[in-house]
Amino acid sequence: MEVIRVPVMARVPQGPVALLGLANLRGAVLPVAGLRELLKKPPAAVSGATRAIVLDIGAPIALVVDSVETLEAVDPAQIETRQNEMSAEGSEKLLGAFPTGRQKQVAKILDIKVLLEAAFAKRAGAVHQARGSRGAAKLEHASSNSRNAEMIVTFMVAGQEFALPLEVVQEILPLPETVAAVARAEQIVLGVTSVRDTLLPLLSLRGLLGFSAGHTRDDREKVVVMNVSGTQVGLVADGARAIVAAEAELIDPIPAVLAARTGGESRIKSIYRGEAGRRLISILSPEQLFREDVMQRLVGANQSEKTEHAGEETRAKAELIFLVFRLGDDEFGLPIESVVEVAQVPPQITRVPKTPKFLEGVVNLRGDVLPVVDQRKRFDMPNLDTGAARRLVVIKTDRHRAGLIVDSISHVLRTSPDSVEPPPELTDATSRLVRGVVNLEHSGRIVLVLDPTELLTRAEHELLDAFQAEGPKAHV
Repeated sequence: MEVIRVPVMARVPQGPVALLGLANLRGAVLPVAGLRELLKKPPAAVSGATRAIVLDIGAPIALVVDSVETLEAVDPAQIETRQNEMSAEGSEKLLGAFPTGRQKQVAKILDIKVLLEAAFAKRAGAVHQARGSRGAAKLEHASSNSRNAEMIVTFMVAGQEFALPLEVVQEILPLPETVAAVARAEQIVLGVTSVRDTLLPLLSLRGLLGFSAGHTRDDREKVVVMNVSGTQVGLVADGARAIVAAEAELIDPIPAVLAARTGGESRIKSIYRGEAGRRLISILSPEQLFREDVMQRLVGANQSEKTEHAGEETRAKAELIFLVFRLGDDEFGLPIESVVEVAQVPPQITRVPKTPKFLEGVVNLRGDVLPVVDQRKRFDMPNLDTGAARRLVVIKTDRHRAGLIVDSISHVLRTSPDSVEPPPELTDATSRLVRGVVNLEHSGRIVLVLDPTELLTRAEHELLDAFQAEGPKAHV
């Protein structure tokens, strides 16, 4: 047992009232419960005296209490067990009581296991362990499934939409505040910045694509991080746009007359005709983006400023990819295989009568009826004022497609299957929704990996079946 300050927690959506969240304790994921909530008492604000008591009841759990008064060693003969039921108040479950302090006040001994079992539906450890291994296998299998569409990451450069294949993009970051200039560098080289203790050279996508490379800092700019010949490079774009599943039959090679040119067009390998040809996305060729002399200079500069992380082994081939989105301060992940695209929230959503409050309505997405779910309402979170960062994440399950409104998109997370832990042994409903937990210990963050199928309840599945049966014109 140990006593710690209340840690930073990741909220578990639709978890039991007594479950305050999940925390990181020395690299381990720790469920945190509230004693007030277990005893069905009104919650209290966290103060300087509030503490979390870490207990081991077969599995570690932290219990948040208003304060810790003393630590006492008690003679078993002083513990009264015969009247424990009579002295219990409200939802208290007692093992006994003993006198304490000069005033000989009565200190009650709570039966924590019984309180937790009443709040959380306990499952057998073997069942939990089996489910965890099945979940990891399911994630690995989903990651290796072939797709009929190419996943691409799109971004804006000089008012045009370009894209790179998702497999070459490691992450997308805001443009850092601190960028160090590189002496005698070309105009396309914007400088070098530090990302997680590793030096990252920054190049202008405007310059690489033949546009004016003049750089004026903008809050909307993003850094697309990719690996080129073993070197991490950051490409600065005017803004990130979306993640799109580009149908193979709608991807055309660039016309020969353009491919033969030496300008920015030579960096483009194909064109995606999205939205019935109304949205043309130029898919870049990672191999053709950089001239050989530029790459030699970048590799040399990067090697001369190596940090202890520069010699890390190449990422294992078997990896999982998640799209991470935010709701408030919490981060959630969706397997990239279930993500169809990420787009702006539609300005007009058609309301459907007699539907759950979290169903914003439906939109017609290229001829298909797409139900739109507000994830804040779905998770019983307070409303958020309309903001520019809100996004619509279109997901697919075995039977349906749906759009999820989220506060913002955080990044694309790549990790090994071993780093995805099964969710703590809590309730069946929570463990079905939360497929796994990724503990990003270096940044003190926890990402809850959600099961796309469980995001839609049985009632919602029936509603979606009705939409599909009636067709788009019945609702939009």
